[in-house]
Amino acid sequence: MDRRQRSALSRFREGGHAWWETAISDVRPGHIVIRGEPIERLIESASYAGVVGLLVGNLRLSGGQSRLLEAALVAGVDHGVRAPSIAAARMAATCGIPLNCAVATGINLLGDDHGGAGEQCMELLYETTAAAAHDATSLNSVAEKIVAGRLGSDEKLPGFGHQLHKGHDPRRRPVLRLIDEAVAAGEIQGSFTRAALALETALARAKGHALGLNVDGVTAIVYCELGLPPAAAKGLFCLSRGVGIVAHALEEMQSGERIKGPLPPGDDMVKYTGPVERSSR
Repeated sequence: MDRRQRSALSRFREGGHAWWETAISDVRPGHIVIRGEPIERLIESASYAGVVGLLVGNLRLSGGQSRLLEAALVAGVDHGVRAPSIAAARMAATCGIPLNCAVATGINLLGDDHGGAGEQCMELLYETTAAAAHDATSLNSVAEKIVAGRLGSDEKLPGFGHQLHKGHDPRRRPVLRLIDEAVAAGEIQGSFTRAALALETALARAKGHALGLNVDGVTAIVYCELGLPPAAAKGLFCLSRGVGIVAHALEEMQSGERIKGPLPPGDDMVKYTGPVERSSR
């Protein structure tokens, strides 16, 4: 039977297993070990990004790889009050709830539509590189087939284009530069980078105009190059965007304003579309 389909209680009663089992941390009185690394050593010598890689992906990242993961986390820290998660956290803060609750409000808005493109782009990159490994044609041809298939099904390509940054996402260039440096230094192989750029070229050709990699696309490249699974992407985005959510919620709390709703009273952006009001007679 698939372990995921078994109840925890039946597994425990079979014997040989503890109620909770984890390969992540061993915590006992006076003793904290993270995936085999004493917390004292991590505090003294590891970067935060390096510990993220260790915890989330069981990765022992080199200094260069940690720098690359850190850049990906920094790239998504904030996108202003246009971001639903930021706006929701600020609105929640004006309702007088504690900071942690306002932050949770924002984090809970991150899902497939807002915050999920990174995971979807990782799946696309893994699909593209796998197809290229089993296809006798060039990577560019594989990318063109995938783009044509997605567009033919009226699907968007996650990780490309941006609603606000029409010309180019300002986070694209610096992350790609760091990726190129990591490839040159032998820190990563670059296969997912090449796949992403091939998809970008194929998409521009199919559309007749550029739809460049956005922040979700370039961070997806980093996560794939480091060997992280797509399922980790939303969590990593929460770690990244969570910083901005904390900052915005705190700023709103300190402003002293109360109960700021989604729109000002009387705003014409709200329209009633229900039945005509019945007479009280």
